[in-house]
Amino acid sequence: MEAGNHTEVSEFLLLGLSDDPALQPLLFGVFLSIYLVTMLGNLLIILAISSDSNLHTTMYFFLSNLSFVDICFISTTIPKMLVNIQAESKNISYIGCLVQTCFFTIFAGMDDFLLTVMAYDRYVAICQPLHYAVTMNPRFCGFLVLISWFIIFWVALLHILLIMRLTFCMGTEIPHFFCELAQIFEVACSDTLANKIFLYVATVLLGVFPLSGILFSYYRIISSLRRMASTKGRYKAFSTCVSHLSVVSLFYGTGLGFYVNSALTRSSQRSLIASVIYTVVTPMLNPFIYSLRNRDVKGALRSLFGRAASCP
Repeated sequence: MEAGNHTEVSEFLLLGLSDDPALQPLLFGVFLSIYLVTMLGNLLIILAISSDSNLHTTMYFFLSNLSFVDICFISTTIPKMLVNIQAESKNISYIGCLVQTCFFTIFAGMDDFLLTVMAYDRYVAICQPLHYAVTMNPRFCGFLVLISWFIIFWVALLHILLIMRLTFCMGTEIPHFFCELAQIFEVACSDTLANKIFLYVATVLLGVFPLSGILFSYYRIISSLRRMASTKGRYKAFSTCVSHLSVVSLFYGTGLGFYVNSALTRSSQRSLIASVIYTVVTPMLNPFIYSLRNRDVKGALRSLFGRAASCP
């Protein structure tokens, strides 16, 4: 097949989750509901934290940032899929595909970074409590978030610049419901070796290293808790980590499942299911995990609802 220059390709075809016309209304309803629940849940977390002065701490500063990123994360994929289902279209423009890929990479990477700095925050709080206020001061926390945005922005930009070097054939079909990096490489009509090398390097730097940092932080936390004499103190300290551990397990478990499944199997259906869990279900469940497992957040939400109900 002869490759055409990418400037001749004005759009791609996103094949979506299913070709069955009878399933499209069901898919539209399910994913619209998930999107609205995700938006509402994460917005409530942000409003609760911003409205309750007791939650103006480092831990909840990172949590509000995580909720904001989750809103953006799911908004890069679901709205376009819903529009395509409603319009009975599979098209996405070449520029639109690049923009979607860029933002998906940014917000997925920010999720990764925020979970890492939240683990470090718990490590300092439990293992170095006397230095916590000095170490995790607002200026340093803001710096951690800003440097995370800076790093992932340049990583995403390099991915896009490398994709722009590729050529694609007319009528290129992407067997996915959004423009995902690995899928774009598979459908390119030119050599993607440089793209794949950079993807592997970025995955190690932005995935393996942060996960190693999280695991090391919790290794030190567990070691510190084992030395505590008070059982009640151990339980209270570890209870502050349960929500974060649950989110980390969900994010990395589904994310690794998605990429391992994509690498080891040719089953596009199984890969799609894994990607749905990773990109859609995880952002939806995060606010529930933090609100159900966190007494302070539940109290702030009750106060928020109480104020809303008392307004004329």
